[in-house]
Amino acid sequence: MRPHDMGTLFDEAAAGGARTVVHLDRPFDIAPLAGTRWTVAELAGLVRATAARLADAGVGPGDRVAIVKDNHWDYDLLACAAVRLGAVPALLSARLDTADLVTLLERLRPAALVTTSEVLARCRDTAAGEPARILVTVDSAAPGAVHLAALDASRPRVPVRRHDDEPLVIHHTSGTTGVPKLVIHSTRTLVHKLARFEAVRYPGIGIRPDDVLANASAYGHGRTFCWTAVVVSLAPAGIVVLTGDDPGTADPLLRAHPPTVVEALPASYIRLRPLTTRLDNPFRRVRLYISTYDAVHPPALRAYLTASRRARPLWMQGWGQTETGPLTFRFHTRPSSLAPDAETTARRLGRPVPGRTRLRAVDPDTLRPVPRGRPGLLLVRTPALALGYVGEEDRWDAKRLGDWWSTGDMGVHHRDGSVSILDRAADTLPGMSCLRTEDVLEQRLPQALECVVLGAPDGDPLPVVVTADGRLDPDAWKQATHGLLALRDPAVLTWDEVPRTGTGKVRRAALARQLTGAAPAGPGRWT
Repeated sequence: MRPHDMGTLFDEAAAGGARTVVHLDRPFDIAPLAGTRWTVAELAGLVRATAARLADAGVGPGDRVAIVKDNHWDYDLLACAAVRLGAVPALLSARLDTADLVTLLERLRPAALVTTSEVLARCRDTAAGEPARILVTVDSAAPGAVHLAALDASRPRVPVRRHDDEPLVIHHTSGTTGVPKLVIHSTRTLVHKLARFEAVRYPGIGIRPDDVLANASAYGHGRTFCWTAVVVSLAPAGIVVLTGDDPGTADPLLRAHPPTVVEALPASYIRLRPLTTRLDNPFRRVRLYISTYDAVHPPALRAYLTASRRARPLWMQGWGQTETGPLTFRFHTRPSSLAPDAETTARRLGRPVPGRTRLRAVDPDTLRPVPRGRPGLLLVRTPALALGYVGEEDRWDAKRLGDWWSTGDMGVHHRDGSVSILDRAADTLPGMSCLRTEDVLEQRLPQALECVVLGAPDGDPLPVVVTADGRLDPDAWKQATHGLLALRDPAVLTWDEVPRTGTGKVRRAALARQLTGAAPAGPGRWT
């Protein structure tokens, strides 16, 4: 089965005989008493019941339905339920700053908000009025809102079909450089052009009927909606859903259902890495690792590839954006992750998808093409480009350059067709790549969970080193910076002290303001 209609996705998979069993690390927020083991038929029933409940609350065709809740895969189940009614779900991370969340809700003007009592209270404390006409809470009753469980699920609703080019779903960008953008995708761009391309059993990397997939993601973001369409259609033997990245919580579930394919946020790979060193580690059966959103550093690549007992495990690294979906792919193997130049090539993110994506580098000021091998602003052309931004049409138009789209990333288009990312345009510093410097520092500082280099309004860049205990040996730092361009003395923080997006990315502008009182240096034209 290939994905077609997200509103009936689970019904079609169940009717096609899908025998996938889903295991959760905690019950769904929309079905807290129903346990952690689900079949596809049971998931189809949950989507139908949720659609009936939303309809009972007053949701109808064309309505925007904002969904803001704790991280779990039922973000996508709620989205499928809204799509079934002909509504347009807008998935927003509960980890957004309240001010940013209220800004996005004001841009959306949703007919309904499906959320938690805590998020609703935060919005009411900040916003001038109610965030939506219909307020539904998933966790407990709240004044002026109706509890999801109290709504009538007994009257099934006939699925509403929409044109392939009409809005299907709205996701927000990560927001590393400021307030996230709200990206509109259609069935054509997200399902036909992205999910259907992935829902092919490619040799070596395609999902097989006997696979067990583990996912540790931010389920309110765009990647997992596409992932849901793909995995439900291809019907693997099992799916393991992790909603957090605490190794102690993840370990028992992964041991009980050892995965053969793992997809996780780069931040989750970092946090779960201690599991790779255990004698009976839960990644021993993995044949394929998948990462998106951000680059994964060589030490993490090596740790996970070494943890697998397969003869030739693969790591597939994708680069893309919420607006475009995946643009390039690169594969890592054990030998490549151990190569002497691994740290300097970590940001080489592969070639554009053949026949689907074109890429060029241009001068960010003149927009004229630059020669292959020279740094420039990366432009792409893809049939999967989203429809636009909600409430920021001028911003969208400014990033459209004819048939090309500005990614806002500075990089190099190499002579062999591959692309390397240097920095976001908003983070660019003269004479250095912050991202490559971060890779080198992480390679030389085994105790570092993460390194971040921030531009300063005046003087040398400020490095931030994230460690488990917030400490760093001065001699180790001196050795790690040997031969690098001048840096200030590092700020050393723990993981939880760093402001992050819902996908675990560092919010660089917020971190710079936290440490220096000023935003990072760098132009913001293409963000």
